[in-house]
Amino acid sequence: MTRRILNHKILGPKKHHIVPFIWNGRTYYGAEGESITAALLANDIRTLRYHESDGAPRGLYCNIGHCSECRVTVDGRRNVRACLTPLQKNMHVDRQGALPHLVKGGGANDSL
Repeated sequence: MTRRILNHKILGPKKHHIVPFIWNGRTYYGAEGESITAALLANDIRTLRYHESDGAPRGLYCNIGHCSECRVTVDGRRNVRACLTPLQKNMHVDRQGALPHLVKGGGANDSL
């Protein structure tokens, strides 16, 4: 089941190019170019990861890339912010639980 606005009463109908993507080994469908978080939410997926120390479920929080609560592994690359990453056809997205590896002396985005 997908939860997506297909026809907005002010903006009118919206054409979406729907593509498959893999979430934790299972195939889902989302609109190409929308954020990974939007695609997951449209498929009723709310838990993106579990907290490293206490196992509490974590999900979408700020949705603008500041908090890193939505970090996932995309096509083998860890610590990707799902709220800022556009969905692509056949993208492999996996839940992540370990702490991100921090790199000393690098730029602002090295730990992301």
